Amino acid sequence: MDAGDLAVFAAVARVGGITKAAQRLNTVQSNVTQRIRLLEAELGVPLFTRHSRGVSLTSAGEQLLPYAERIGRLLGEAKQAASDGLVPHGRIVIGALESATAVRLPPVLAAYGALCPAVDMEIVTGTTAELIDMVLDHRVEASFVAGPVQHPDLEAMPLIEEELVVATAPWIADLDALAAAPGRDKLKLIVFRPGCSYRTRLETLLAERGLVDVRRLEFGTLDGIIGCVGAGMGVTLLPRAALARAAAEGRVALHALPPAEARIETVLVRRRDGFVSKALKQFIELARQHLAAAKPERRQPVVQSTGRRVQAVASSRASAASKASAPRLKSRA
Repeated sequence: MDAGDLAVFAAVARVGGITKAAQRLNTVQSNVTQRIRLLEAELGVPLFTRHSRGVSLTSAGEQLLPYAERIGRLLGEAKQAASDGLVPHGRIVIGALESATAVRLPPVLAAYGALCPAVDMEIVTGTTAELIDMVLDHRVEASFVAGPVQHPDLEAMPLIEEELVVATAPWIADLDALAAAPGRDKLKLIVFRPGCSYRTRLETLLAERGLVDVRRLEFGTLDGIIGCVGAGMGVTLLPRAALARAAAEGRVALHALPPAEARIETVLVRRRDGFVSKALKQFIELARQHLAAAKPERRQPVVQSTGRRVQAVASSRASAASKASAPRLKSRA
């Protein structure tokens, strides 16, 4: 089989039409049609079913597609390997959790930019589940996610151990108060999308305290979550490092968890069979060095970490909260 024919076949399968594939491949429709017919003749089976909306894969086409895509990736990696050279260059795409992007990655990216100026980098954020899927689908080369990660196609490198804490409005004394407080049925979780490991941990934690069927407000940014928690709209669970500044400024209160519930590793995952360019290898090494040297935020009692300022803010906010209704946001049960 010709690799070019397989590339054309994969393109048609992805877009579901001959004309769209020709546009994407920057060629004419008759060329795409001819190459598909040659491939079908060589294999002796039809690969597509033609219909008014375009084409769809036959069972034989569905079985061939993963091999065609794999061959395309291998050819691309072969070209990368041949042109990799001695100096890191080109482009790499890295996935990362929103919290890691905000707190842990800036020093790594600054050091990498100074060391490898010829490399263009793109950072894609998402939940742990989303980022793992991106690595498996070859959409990113590596991702910072919450561990542990066990998958036969992935290699996971532990980088740093984070301490998880529950964040609430400053006037919440402790977690048990949440379960006993009036209006507990109105408690909301301020969280990232489904697939977030921190969200799953928080749901389990509250369920153990009798708080189930809690409503959720989903956000895509760390700042949005912290702002709504500080306004008294709900609670969240995140690494202490991601909340340290907001706590120091009196915007939220942090509640420590038992060690068994608090510890979580941030790991870097990549495909075992993926090509590791010099640009990616250098980035992984820098991330390992910087994050291994990073010191976790010191664990402190809530009163010490919030101080008088928080108590004053808590008093004023509690009074305001009793007089004003919370902002209207779409929530999911």
